[in-house]
Amino acid sequence: MVSYGDQAGVMVKKLLTAIKIEEKINTDDLIALKPNLVKASPSEKGATTDIRLVEGIIDYLQNKGFENIIIMEGSWVGANTENAFETCGYNHISEKYDIPLYNLQKANYEFKDSEQMKIEIAEKALAVDYLINLPVLKGHCQTKITCALKNLKGCISDNEKRRFHRKGLRKPIALLNKVLDQDLVIVDGIYGDLDFEEGGNPVKMNRIIAGQDPVLIDSYAANLLGYSAKEIEYIKLAYDFGVGSMDLENAEIIEINKDKAPKIENNSMKIKKLAENIEAKEACSACYGSLIHSLKRIKEKGELGRIEEKIKIGQGFKNNNINGLGIGNCCAGDNNYVKGCPPSAKNILDFLSEEI
Repeated sequence: MVSYGDQAGVMVKKLLTAIKIEEKINTDDLIALKPNLVKASPSEKGATTDIRLVEGIIDYLQNKGFENIIIMEGSWVGANTENAFETCGYNHISEKYDIPLYNLQKANYEFKDSEQMKIEIAEKALAVDYLINLPVLKGHCQTKITCALKNLKGCISDNEKRRFHRKGLRKPIALLNKVLDQDLVIVDGIYGDLDFEEGGNPVKMNRIIAGQDPVLIDSYAANLLGYSAKEIEYIKLAYDFGVGSMDLENAEIIEINKDKAPKIENNSMKIKKLAENIEAKEACSACYGSLIHSLKRIKEKGELGRIEEKIKIGQGFKNNNINGLGIGNCCAGDNNYVKGCPPSAKNILDFLSEEI
């Protein structure tokens, strides 16, 4: 299920209402919210989970009578989780709603056997009855993307995180998801970094995605960032280990609204350089963000120089004949356009690869 826009708190409440999450949780269940707080950085930088999303979930759950709620996270090795809680607004939310924060870098741990390796996981994470995973939709310097499956890495010890990297990261991520279940995934796709998990080059994608299958969620996320799920090794491994499905073709994807056309934000020089290939008129962030990600993939292939004229995108082109290449249904006045409202970066990439 997908909601478009940039008002994370309002959007997530609409998603939870549609999902009827209260029907899936017992009143006395321990509910944990697991954001992505890789470092102490505001969500607008593209690395961390928007605090408004977390507040919206807590407000919704408490209004439904659920009081046994915690927030837990362990930042990456070298970062301080306490600083991340403070910088990202989680201390304020903790006080406002009387929700305890658990720094999993300082937790007690227990080894769980995935059959192929034993993994050291925080005892608090294992004690949870209902885990709501709140990853950020963003690129990653080693695994290409990071979303639901990889976000559980915050539940392991720093020593285990180091071992994951020594083992190549991908297989351990898949195995972690065999032994630590997540009940609901709500992806923060408002801002997410172009290609680096630490942020700094945020692409405004203007969406929140909710679902129960982390493999399917990550397959969808890969598509949004310009990849097929098979290109992301840990997604395929998680599928092979029986964690979830990769079958996007037969998945039911429900969009409960459409994005509007706010001012496009390009604060990063890396993104501004890609945007030189775009002519935008009243473009929605959801569509524009997909185009940015597809242009990044084209640049990686060394083919960006083959784009001879600016690519058209936005509602300003609606019902007009355009010359050249168009992105999204608003550019349907030309024969050379990619369908979708919004199209994914993978669809745009496939279209542009044939046209340029």
